[in-house]
Amino acid sequence: MTATPSPPAAADERLARAALTRAVEPGDEHAGRWIRHHGAAGFLDRLLHPGAPTSDVLGGALREVAGGGPGDDPFPGTGAKRVDGWRRRARAADPARDLDTVHRLGGRFLIPGDIEWPRQLDDLGDARPLGLWVRGPADLRTWALRSVALVGARACTPYGAHTAADLATGLARHGWVVVSGAAYGIDGAAHRGALAAGGATVAVLACGVDSPYPRGHDGLIRRVAEQGLVIGELPPESHPTPARFILRNRVIAALTRGTVVVEAQHRSGSLVTARAAARLGRHTMGVPGPVTSALSAGVHELLRGDATLVTDADEIIELVGDMGQLAPARRGPVLPRDLLAPAAAHVLEAVPAGGPTPATVIAHRAGTTPDETLVRLYELHSLGFVERHGEGWQLTNRRTRPSNARRGGA
Repeated sequence: MTATPSPPAAADERLARAALTRAVEPGDEHAGRWIRHHGAAGFLDRLLHPGAPTSDVLGGALREVAGGGPGDDPFPGTGAKRVDGWRRRARAADPARDLDTVHRLGGRFLIPGDIEWPRQLDDLGDARPLGLWVRGPADLRTWALRSVALVGARACTPYGAHTAADLATGLARHGWVVVSGAAYGIDGAAHRGALAAGGATVAVLACGVDSPYPRGHDGLIRRVAEQGLVIGELPPESHPTPARFILRNRVIAALTRGTVVVEAQHRSGSLVTARAAARLGRHTMGVPGPVTSALSAGVHELLRGDATLVTDADEIIELVGDMGQLAPARRGPVLPRDLLAPAAAHVLEAVPAGGPTPATVIAHRAGTTPDETLVRLYELHSLGFVERHGEGWQLTNRRTRPSNARRGGA
């Protein structure tokens, strides 16, 4: 039995969106507004056939406001230079070839309306991705529902790399998906930490999913594609640019339940991800570092705002997880003297650290009567805190017994 072919309308929409990923830069809200109104196929048709008449009500109303006649401008309110760029790139696009390329890699092209499409990306409004090129065996929508972004500095410190890997490992062991950008530094450490735990991780690229970047992470990105997912907005063979890296961050923020920043300077792109997450109503978290480190200055600025300080996976899950998933209470060790009654603890504090001291001197130091002091000293003696030497009392000298383990050999 042969598979049922896609309806022509759905196929046209997918081809149109694939073409538009070449024509329109990620996050272009002008294009997003027209795609929302005309649909991707209608928008592409207006780009490729600019002289065709437009009879839609909204288009006519906008032209009337702009003072133009019917068919004068299919995109009123959008600059001519921007529209010309769309047209030139749309005419050069070959969506069938791009779809074939990604299929040969074992990948796919997702568009809004697909079962696998993560609906939280719709929170981006007109800046929503036109589609996502995906490599990897997992279901993106299912993974995104239980995911956390770990981002940070490329030129990170050993402390930052260790912390990011440790957080990713902890999240993966708790069944959470780690999302990052596959860059050097914190991103790479996060992916490796998740992979080392046998967990799930997603790399969001600012280039084509067939063109791993940075080149030094080619092996890492291949491992992510085998064990997790590699996704991007740009079609095959696309190269990254500084602007595309920044725009990629909004996808990381929208896709996940929360964003954790591990080391970031004041002008770090990781802060762009965190601020995008905050605008979208996602949790924003930061891992503190030394106050003397410029690489932690941006994180500390986040923490002075609305971000939440986190130090391990349990604290992250407490924020992004289900109700009742609380991190363990943090406290120091309980010492034996912490369990003493207040009166006995008060006398113990009055016992000098030197040699044996008479009970009357200790009573004077404690501000209690000699009889009360003597009662407490015997109590402390029974508990092993003090020793009696003649008429004097002193603190018990508890030396650590030497180990009988052999040294310097097997």
